[in-house]
Amino acid sequence: MRTWQISMGIKCLVLNIHTAHCSTLKTQLTRAMLDCQSKYVCIFLLLALSGLFFLFRNINILEWKLNSTLDLSSIQSESSPPCLDRKRSFFCSHLVQEPSTEEALEDCALLESIAGPEPLPVTTPLDQTSDPAHSLFAILPAGGGRERHVGDQLEALVIMNDFQGRPKSRGGDFLLARLHSPELGAGVAGRVLDHWNGTYSAVFLLLWEGSVWVEVTLVHPGEAVSLLRRLQEERLNWAPSKSLFHSGLLSETTECNLCLPNIQRPLCDYTDPRTGEPWFCYKPKQLACDTRINHFKAGSQTYLQHLSDKEARLFRSGININVHIHAMGSDSVTVQPKEKDQPEEESTSVAAAPVRTPPSGYYYQGSWRALGGVVIRQFNDPAAVIQCLKGKQVYMYGDSTVRQYYDYLVSLVPELKKFNLRSHVRAGPFMAVNVPNNILLKYRCHGPPVFWPTLSVSQLCYVANELDGLAGGSDTVVVISVSTHFSFFPLRAYIRRLRHIRRAVVGLLNRAPGTIVVVRSANLDQRKDNFINSDWILTQMDRVLKAMFRGLDVMLLDAWEMTLAHQPPPPHHQEHDEHNPLWCLPPIIKNMINTILSGVCPPIIKNMINTILSGVCPPHHQKHDEHNPLSKYCTSQMCKALRDVQSQSKVFNTPTHSRVFLFF
Repeated sequence: MRTWQISMGIKCLVLNIHTAHCSTLKTQLTRAMLDCQSKYVCIFLLLALSGLFFLFRNINILEWKLNSTLDLSSIQSESSPPCLDRKRSFFCSHLVQEPSTEEALEDCALLESIAGPEPLPVTTPLDQTSDPAHSLFAILPAGGGRERHVGDQLEALVIMNDFQGRPKSRGGDFLLARLHSPELGAGVAGRVLDHWNGTYSAVFLLLWEGSVWVEVTLVHPGEAVSLLRRLQEERLNWAPSKSLFHSGLLSETTECNLCLPNIQRPLCDYTDPRTGEPWFCYKPKQLACDTRINHFKAGSQTYLQHLSDKEARLFRSGININVHIHAMGSDSVTVQPKEKDQPEEESTSVAAAPVRTPPSGYYYQGSWRALGGVVIRQFNDPAAVIQCLKGKQVYMYGDSTVRQYYDYLVSLVPELKKFNLRSHVRAGPFMAVNVPNNILLKYRCHGPPVFWPTLSVSQLCYVANELDGLAGGSDTVVVISVSTHFSFFPLRAYIRRLRHIRRAVVGLLNRAPGTIVVVRSANLDQRKDNFINSDWILTQMDRVLKAMFRGLDVMLLDAWEMTLAHQPPPPHHQEHDEHNPLWCLPPIIKNMINTILSGVCPPIIKNMINTILSGVCPPHHQKHDEHNPLSKYCTSQMCKALRDVQSQSKVFNTPTHSRVFLFF
């Protein structure tokens, strides 16, 4: 029997192929195995069967490897994806180590998932671009003329026109939609569906009773989005950093960045040896690279500085950037109480578009209510915060969005005493303790790029390395927020940083499964004159982060929806500041803290205890009812313990190891 026949026979056996040719080969293979007349046949059979045994023995490991990476099913295995063909163009290819094939595949899948159709040509005349003043939206009528009820779906059709009032024939505009009731302190983010023909659907879930108002905003016309896509890949030195080198009487300052142009000038390579995160500075003329002593921001640029005068006209405040679109007819509806027999997924609009992913939550009476069964507690009392964090170590890593959590908790709870580390007022590190209750609270900023005033190089650390140094456990809470400072760079740089953090998170949860890890998503800025951090760029970062951490045992705090759903304060309100982003507002920070603490200390409502006490445990002066079939499950000691909990606190906590919460 020839070698190729043996190979084909094994293939027929393994794949269980039933053909005449395979039947013949299997018969011949069986005879060869019985006779083994040739020693070479026997050796080949032995090797082939050993290979099969190894394959089936390790099939679980192979499946785990496949499942532990991003789902790449959309990428054809027959040929390389287009972005892999452009592998040489990865971010800073002349300095940074080339990504592995697996990492490149993940990059491809992430970037292509948010790419959308071909961008609009930036050469389009300005009067043919989207104009919010000439555009309209209309709330579609409810099906069958019926009233709208809580639990229904509301759809508004958005029709985009250009500056001449002519309908647009292509999509690509970046719109945001919100449903709100100012008098109720209620709001929810809508889903905008682009039909790629100049029309859009803004879809909302109706989650409370009363009058609700629809708000649709043009953030950028499609032609501006095309420019932002191009500029995002070119953003290499828009926010330059510098470092001071000092030795003896000599000092010199040079430019530093994630990537520096290849201008034949010597570089100092400060790439992190553990994560591989790159950072470079131009080498001083008279000093060595190891004389670097600090890091500081050296100014910033807006994307308007990188545009021609014609292109810059696509970013005019009050004209075509962050402008509300007017309603055709009424912009509000009245929502009735939920119908008793109403199906959960019934749609009430004519030909309503489906909500592909429901919102993560909504505001009501100023408080965030997460959807999906998680009850958000209100930690207004410092004693409640202390009770929740008792015996816990809380580590916060990232930018100023998570530093505000540290500031809020220290301000709310006077018993948390700051420990003076003589740190930078913005970058930290910071530490606060409460010795009687064994509480530790720490904050550290993430490693470069970070655009703050002067920091010592000893204060620069990478989140992944910090996570690798944690023991973890049920007494450990980790909060991570890394986004804003990466909006100045191509998305590949952000993906690489998140990949290193994700790898460290997986390692932490493997060695200490009880650890609570909170990952805060990117948020909207929503300032009218923000020409540095475009909300379109921040939205791309938000989508990438959620995709990369989806499926892990972490709490994903949806800051994007929490900022979009919140109603901005009126212009003359004490909290209104047109120069500060929306996420700086104290009400949003408070709701984010309540959401995090509710995940750390999930509540069991007191009524559940009352139900057990009334149904199983008799009053204090009575004996157990022997005729109650449930009495045998509740001894006097158990009833006493339940009453003790009831009297001491309104809620009590479930064991840490049994918690799994998703907040997006």
